Order: sequence, then structure tokens, then C-alpha cells
Amino acid sequence: MATKSPGINEARALRPLPAFIFASRWLQLPLYLGLIVAQAIYVWLFWQELYYLLMATFGDQPALSHILDSVTVEGAKRPTKPNETVLMLVVLGLIDVVMISNLLIMVIVGGYETFVSRMNLESHPDQPEWLSHVNASVLKVKLATAIIGISSIHLLKTFINAAAYDEKTMLWQVAIHVTFLFSAITIALVDRLMSPATPAQQRRE
Repeated sequence: MATKSPGINEARALRPLPAFIFASRWLQLPLYLGLIVAQAIYVWLFWQELYYLLMATFGDQPALSHILDSVTVEGAKRPTKPNETVLMLVVLGLIDVVMISNLLIMVIVGGYETFVSRMNLESHPDQPEWLSHVNASVLKVKLATAIIGISSIHLLKTFINAAAYDEKTMLWQVAIHVTFLFSAITIALVDRLMSPATPAQQRRE
């Protein structure tokens, strides 16, 4: 009588040492839980800054002083009320918080899915589109893209306050941003070369 071969989905018992080494991946769990705490702090920061912006718009002087301290730099002319430039800088700061929050979500969800354990979200209606094909290489590319977006916001804030910066500082910021850009392109190209598209992916493209 032929023996039944184990199914492809059946768990195969590991020897003690490999099982212990494989289980060590759970040591990363406190790191991702810590990032969730950091995410909560960013949510609090976002609503705090939005509250100060709202109060400053209605003429609250302490709130106006707070947002001016956060968007003006030493040597720049300090406005007496929330003008268009001040509002733009505050909103850019809020967008910056959102971008970093998105980056945290990518690291938390993508990192846990890739390096710790499967979440089995395939049938969930809110499964992120990028999570269906996430791996270490895809995660690196998406993180690099997010960092470029954050750097772009900071660079735009610098250009708006250009009068308060010297030329050397602005050149260094542009050089750093360009470095981020070329790094992301290089990571994407290396990933493309090391993982050529399958026929199904080529048809989708």
C-alpha cells in the first residue's frame, strides 16, 4: 500500500536547532510594536499642529506664536499674522507628518509580513495593493520612494524660506536630495536586473 505523501500545505517539523533559529524572527515583534507607538505619536503631533493652525487662523496669539516658531528660521522676516506663506509651510509640515506615517506603515506591515509571519490578508477587502507582491527588494524600493517624497517637502520648505539660508546650505540640501533620488533609481534598477519580470507581469505592463 502506497504511503500518503505530505501535502504541500502541511507543516513539516523542524529539528530543534533550526526551529529555535527560525523562531528567533519573533524577536523583531517588539520593534514593530514600538513603531506602532511611534505612529500613535505622529497622529497626536498631526492633530496638535492642526489645532494650533486652526486657533491661529482665528487670531489666537499663543497659537500664532507657536506656528511661527515652527515655520520661520532665524534671520527670516517674522509675519504678524498667518499669511499664505505661513499657511503653506504649516500644511507642508502636516504633509511631512503624513508621509512619515505612510513610511512607518510600510515598514510595520511590509516588514512583519516579510520577516516575521504571514498576515493572511489575501481575501481582506482593505489589503494594500503593494502588499500582495511585497518582498525585501520591493520594500526597499518603496521606502526609498517615500524618503524622496519627504526630502522633496523639506527642500520646498527651504526654497520658500530661501532668503534666510545661505547659498552653501541650499546647495547641500539639493545635493542630498539628488543623492536620495539616484539611490532610489539605483535600487530599482538593481532589483529589476536581479528579479526579471515573469511573462504574466510583462503582459500586465
